[in-house]
Amino acid sequence: MRLHRLKIVSIFLLLLSVPAFSEGRAHRFTVLMNRMVTAINSQDFPPLRQDYSADMLRETEKLEAFFRKQVVPCGKIVRVESPRLVGDNMAVFPTHFETAFFDVKIALNDNGKIAGLWFLPHTADIPVPKENFTVLHLPFQGQWLVFWGGDTLALNHHHGNPAQNFAFDFLIVDKEGHTHRNDGRKNEDYYAFGKPVLASANGVVTDVIRGVRDNIPGLMNPYSALGNAVIIQHAPHEVSVLAHFKQNSIRVQVGQKVRAGQILGLCGNSGNSSEPHIHYHLQNTPIMQDARGIKCFFTNIVVSRNGKTQTEKRHSPVKNDFIENKR
Repeated sequence: MRLHRLKIVSIFLLLLSVPAFSEGRAHRFTVLMNRMVTAINSQDFPPLRQDYSADMLRETEKLEAFFRKQVVPCGKIVRVESPRLVGDNMAVFPTHFETAFFDVKIALNDNGKIAGLWFLPHTADIPVPKENFTVLHLPFQGQWLVFWGGDTLALNHHHGNPAQNFAFDFLIVDKEGHTHRNDGRKNEDYYAFGKPVLASANGVVTDVIRGVRDNIPGLMNPYSALGNAVIIQHAPHEVSVLAHFKQNSIRVQVGQKVRAGQILGLCGNSGNSSEPHIHYHLQNTPIMQDARGIKCFFTNIVVSRNGKTQTEKRHSPVKNDFIENKR
């Protein structure tokens, strides 16, 4: 346990990266926070023990001393704002005390018990643009298929992940709709593998991951979900994330300025990826765990859908669109 002057408590932090947030978990967080408000305002802390993990219970005496010495002096809790949900196992409640304003962060273990607890000085939410202001171009050459894209879970399996609500997965298919030649057992069989991945707009590279191995097709690496990746900041709250590059193919460095259409690296099959493809999404900060997704529209693209082809000046692709940059 660490107690800091800024009234922070961190006890057995458990970080789990799980994309969807269930209604049951949301209700569980609300129940826990309501119980914490009652305990703090009444200065009666033993009832909270029912909610602690086994590790937390071993630190109960220190935790309750922290409540009495550092939390209670801030006065009673007078208002709790709606929580910000982080994955499936963490929530942050902006909490107004009589003399202080904290972000109360609660992390749960797999049994729904509190495994981590923080009282942090409140920080204002990072603005989330409704859509992109930066002019964006598709991050590839030629025609690709939108395998996932859109604003519903049926169209987009990323939907529900706060940072990736409006993400896209792009593949290349042949006339028969196949993504690969031969039996597809090798990454080299896939039409997308090794194709150039382009910067969608001018910007500055903030993060690069380049050493993750490419998966055998059909297998995935959830421990390094992005795989090899490039993150580019275009504007204060507009940041592109491009993921699953081929191992050691990335050509840019952190801090480097890039221009729209510049080759960043080659399409691969690294990270949480079952076959070679490009993952792209736009978010409001380079800090992945704090990010919120932004709906993005690409400029001057050719869209083919249901046998019809047309040029769109500004379009947000959806699943099963065939798209390419206008030449």
